[in-house]
Amino acid sequence: MADLARVIDRIDTSPRFTAADVARLNARFAGVGTEAMMRTVLQEKLLDEVAIVSSFGAESAVLLHLVASIDPSVPVLFLDTGKMFPETLAYRDLLVERLGLTDFRNLTPDADVLARKDGTGLRWSYDPDGCCEIRKVIPLEKAMRGFTASITGRKGFQASTRSGLAFFELDGDRIKFNPLANWAKADLDAYFAAHDLPRHPLEAQGYLSIGCAPCTSIVKPGEDPRAGRWRGWDKVECGIHGEVIVKPGEEPVF
Repeated sequence: MADLARVIDRIDTSPRFTAADVARLNARFAGVGTEAMMRTVLQEKLLDEVAIVSSFGAESAVLLHLVASIDPSVPVLFLDTGKMFPETLAYRDLLVERLGLTDFRNLTPDADVLARKDGTGLRWSYDPDGCCEIRKVIPLEKAMRGFTASITGRKGFQASTRSGLAFFELDGDRIKFNPLANWAKADLDAYFAAHDLPRHPLEAQGYLSIGCAPCTSIVKPGEDPRAGRWRGWDKVECGIHGEVIVKPGEEPVF
């Protein structure tokens, strides 16, 4: 009797997602409403294991409410850098409770790394990129190891460096899902009003994009909403997100 063919276990080394996957997703959801798109993505698990990365900033309540209305068990990752405004921490706690987010994860930088690389706590003042790396980038990289995709609250109108933002983009071999990419400020304001969502307490003071306290300032009339971040530095992102690059002849698909 012939021996049965032996099944050989193999390690799957193929990438989670490719540029072709991103192109298919952007084409599939072109012209689809935000809520319908999010419901399909989450309920059909099109991105496999996904988490929301939220700053709990001025506009964060909209995305968190949309996700919570579909699946409040989606993990929510917050980077508690040790430099946040106390108002942000209080707002975080308020939204987690009010929206019923059942898998909130508070991420903090490694204490030993901080002791070695930012013992004075002043690295933000002379090396903001290095400060963001140890307080944001590295902790998020560790937290994302179990996930294949992240949901972000980025919008194209927030800054010129985000104007070409699409719904789906490749992030290494993960996918970033930006469901609010084509929303305008008026859309956000209308959603806040329609769902009676609380505003970040610093927004009324002119803080339109809220990150760490030392590197966040009030936005002046006529400026991009993110102009108050790292004012005076040649820096527009913390390192978690890069600038949006749109090739000549390409436009984001909505």
